[in-house]
Amino acid sequence: MAVKKRKRKMFVSVLPGEEVEVAIAEDGVLQEYYVEMTHQAKTRGNIYKGKIHNVDPSLQAAFINYGAERNGFLQIDEVHPEYYQEEANPERRGKYPPIQKVLKKGQEVLIQVVKEPTGNKGAFVTSYLSLPGRYFVLTPGREQKGISRKVEDDEERKRLKEIAGGVKLDEGIGIIVRTASIGQSKTALERDINYLKRLWKDVRGRGTSVPTPSMIYQEPDLSARAVRDYLTDDVNEVWVDDKETAERVSEMAALVFPRRQGLVKLHTDHEHSMWERFNLRRQIDQLHGREVILPSGGRLVIDHTEALTAVDVNSGKIGGETNFKEMALRTNMEAAAEVANQLRLRDIGGQVVVDFIELKERKHVAEVEKAMKTAMKIDRARHDVGKISRFGLMEIVRQRMGSSAMSVSTETCPECRGTGTRRNLEWQALQALHDLYRLLRRPGSSDAVHYKTTPELAFYLLNQKRERLQALESQYNKAIHIMPE
Repeated sequence: MAVKKRKRKMFVSVLPGEEVEVAIAEDGVLQEYYVEMTHQAKTRGNIYKGKIHNVDPSLQAAFINYGAERNGFLQIDEVHPEYYQEEANPERRGKYPPIQKVLKKGQEVLIQVVKEPTGNKGAFVTSYLSLPGRYFVLTPGREQKGISRKVEDDEERKRLKEIAGGVKLDEGIGIIVRTASIGQSKTALERDINYLKRLWKDVRGRGTSVPTPSMIYQEPDLSARAVRDYLTDDVNEVWVDDKETAERVSEMAALVFPRRQGLVKLHTDHEHSMWERFNLRRQIDQLHGREVILPSGGRLVIDHTEALTAVDVNSGKIGGETNFKEMALRTNMEAAAEVANQLRLRDIGGQVVVDFIELKERKHVAEVEKAMKTAMKIDRARHDVGKISRFGLMEIVRQRMGSSAMSVSTETCPECRGTGTRRNLEWQALQALHDLYRLLRRPGSSDAVHYKTTPELAFYLLNQKRERLQALESQYNKAIHIMPE
């Protein structure tokens, strides 16, 4: 029986000078979605020439001034030995030397941003640099020749290993073969590695000539990274809604797939957005919701905390079924696939705890565990999937990719301050009455009290607490004016 060919499409939507959105859909179902806003320019992957601002022995870390608002955080295990100011003599093999003995304040270093700054925390940086290309990642300072673990075919791994082994590199430089290299010709692979070698030569030259602090390498914007990192041979069409971007993407795509003419298409319908045309708008909007409905009627409830993300699996409207074992298994299997999908779409990183519906039989537990691992396989981010505990909990650790819609388009609610709840109007009204009671009794006050509050609470007081307000006016012989702000 012939295997049905997947219909994968890539979409690049651009608001010039403001925003870039990239989506990948398979058979009309959203698989990946990334957003980048110009005013929230990403620094992850950028390389800077910085200076050590101070060294903290208690944290075994250095703070690097690289030109950002907050200094970067460099741990001892991210310090390349070439920056050691004196020879390190660790007490036992594998242990890092005390950072205060090998780094000095004012010392210049080349660093790369690993994790974006968040809140009051500066960026997490490393001095182990890497330059990603289409098929390889160049690793200056690490003499390695590795192959992505996602290249699973033994024959292909052997072929790529031979090609990588024949690549001539300067001393102290290594390469990692990326998944996109699968099936590519030796010529295409050599072209990519030669580009990376020229790029590193330019970065190294800038590192010795520019002042400190300075940026010496910047990751390309999202539209260019989409072609480099996400455009694979199973993508049939690339749709772009901006003419200039479409031309640039088309040029890059032609370098990757020179024989595929017409791969990049321009969306010119000004009556409907590209997302509406391809029925993706509703799917994109759902990414911001707390709940996700499963095919059989169950649902996921996703909550974020400071330490982790909790995903609760509920049976929903199918909870009343007589065969509980079958219902629980079916809902958990659907949940496993959807959890993997939501982690990828929302770019949820760090520790994730999934609370599955309790399963009585061990074979059903094993099925759900296998389904989760299978669903997570297509995730580009590094991840580790644990087993379901006897309490029905599964732990997942996932690397955050850094271009999620959630991180760039949401903010803490000013009303609830991120808790998801607020004091109800009855409680707020009682606090307002406390304030009025105090103001009315204040010595020397005028014949009227003016109380400013939100329109919502003002209407509640005037409608639900009218009798109480009138009683206070009579008791103290003073007028009460509720004034909406």
